[in-house]
Amino acid sequence: MTVQPRGFASRAIDSDLLHAFTRSPLTMAAAAVTALIFLSAAFAPLISPSDPFDLASLSLLDSLTPPAWEEGGNPAYLLGTDDQGRDLLSAILYGTRISLGVGFASVALAATLGITLGLLAGYVGGAVDTVIMRVADVQLTFPAILIALLIDGTARALFPEVSREESAFTVLTLSIGLSFWVQYARTVRGSTLVEANKEYVMAARLIGLSRITIMARHVLPNVLGPVLVIATINLALAIILEATLSFLGVGVPPTQPSLGTLIRVGQDYLFSGEWWITMFPGAMLAVLVLAVNLLGDWLRDALNPKLR
Repeated sequence: MTVQPRGFASRAIDSDLLHAFTRSPLTMAAAAVTALIFLSAAFAPLISPSDPFDLASLSLLDSLTPPAWEEGGNPAYLLGTDDQGRDLLSAILYGTRISLGVGFASVALAATLGITLGLLAGYVGGAVDTVIMRVADVQLTFPAILIALLIDGTARALFPEVSREESAFTVLTLSIGLSFWVQYARTVRGSTLVEANKEYVMAARLIGLSRITIMARHVLPNVLGPVLVIATINLALAIILEATLSFLGVGVPPTQPSLGTLIRVGQDYLFSGEWWITMFPGAMLAVLVLAVNLLGDWLRDALNPKLR
């Protein structure tokens, strides 16, 4: 009788992760909220009442309209409008899309760079390890936002001919991604030092596999567990950092606002009574970051064998 290999779906159903997930109502709620926000941002062009980036459709006569349930509100603008007459609900959906795009791209950049350097430092060792780790130690002495501001300023100084609207996404991704690679590099280096002395790696050396092949095929799959946890938590940090940079005026331009840009715009009108421009984007940002952080905390505990 031939035993058929189990598929991915059956292994996932019987896995400890799924069991731990279903036993945590808070984690399930966080996952549902995160999925809802992600889907809303992904399908923003289909579900939003209007396109906030279409300047031809905006009217300054509709600017600073309060939410629909407030006195003077317009049912067409459920959450009100901002200073340019944009529907705030649509702006939040599109802004979340930009914030998530920057967050995912910067985390992917940081993870790729950090994993590569961590593998090299841990497996090759010697001078390569020393140089990479000393660079990482120097970067750890500076706050992430300071490094992001430095990279942002340097990029705009080196390429002044590129308009801010065209380069905002790329510059933000580079700024945030290059601020977070150290955590991946140090974690992967530590795990690689452990894996490099195990029998399966020694066997791979004996049969003549190259260093690159051993690192990519054998060591890398066994060090990705902690990386997944770091990436989940760093996604929330990247979204916050993007919002902070946009709030400081060095992020995306007001014509293509992220959540941070909407909060900064609303701050100018907060004390004059137009509270909704800041409050609703701020609430969306807080809920998104909290939900992603809860998922990251659960994943860290679920992958920790000492807590099982």
